[in-house]
Amino acid sequence: MSTVLNGFGLGARVEHYEDLKCAADEGWANRPEWLEFISENFMVGGGAPLVHLDALRARYPAVLHGVSLNLGSTDPLRPDYLDALAALVERVQPAWVSDHLCWTGTAHGQLHDLLPLPYAQATLDHLCGRIQQVQDRLRRPLVIENVSSYVQFAADEMGEAEFIAALVRRSGCQLLLDVNNIYVSHRNHGFDARSFIDAIPAEAVVQIHLAGHEDEGGLVIDTHDHPIRSEVWELYAYALQRLGARPTMIERDDHIPPLPELLAELDQARAVARAVLA
Repeated sequence: MSTVLNGFGLGARVEHYEDLKCAADEGWANRPEWLEFISENFMVGGGAPLVHLDALRARYPAVLHGVSLNLGSTDPLRPDYLDALAALVERVQPAWVSDHLCWTGTAHGQLHDLLPLPYAQATLDHLCGRIQQVQDRLRRPLVIENVSSYVQFAADEMGEAEFIAALVRRSGCQLLLDVNNIYVSHRNHGFDARSFIDAIPAEAVVQIHLAGHEDEGGLVIDTHDHPIRSEVWELYAYALQRLGARPTMIERDDHIPPLPELLAELDQARAVARAVLA
């Protein structure tokens, strides 16, 4: 199957595996054009996860999305993790492989959260070497996603968008632009979300994420358990004006609705793109 990837996708979740197979086999008009798989769920020696992965991969183009590469940690990257990821890449032949601009734990264990980093020159130096190590092992560019955040560091020497642009220039990585995360961080920290998008190197963006969040007024939390809010749809439209067409997908990780409900939301993404790009 070709790894050339365009259009609109979904994050593959176990609740939808059988319906996604039916959608492909029966030719549903609004089925996703591709799927994103969480890498760690399939970095196993065998069993049901790989059976489902192979069945879905036979029907859909795919990308891999990791949550525990732990790029920002000061502990060495784990060779066993990189070996397992490289084996999965060989099996899936994804269009690209992504993970997050964050740290997720220490040598003593994973914290199961995407924790922010100070936007400083020392952090940039540290990340570039680690990204190069991953790219050398996978023999492909790594795609990096911006994360949502709830704190800022006294050690910050630049804004997040400026930091990301410098990281792209120095490391050769590509970008997964999470529009919901931009909105969440913009609300929590007060920066201008459109200026953030303007500062991102457009040529590096290969994918866009859309998701829902929880708005508590004084704090906005990236929960992936709500439908996409109108403010995020508006920011997505602006991102498309700035970037042009980009492969776009919806993430839902909790309170997961039936597949037709998510496909209706995916149709809304298609409608926004049509309106903007026309």
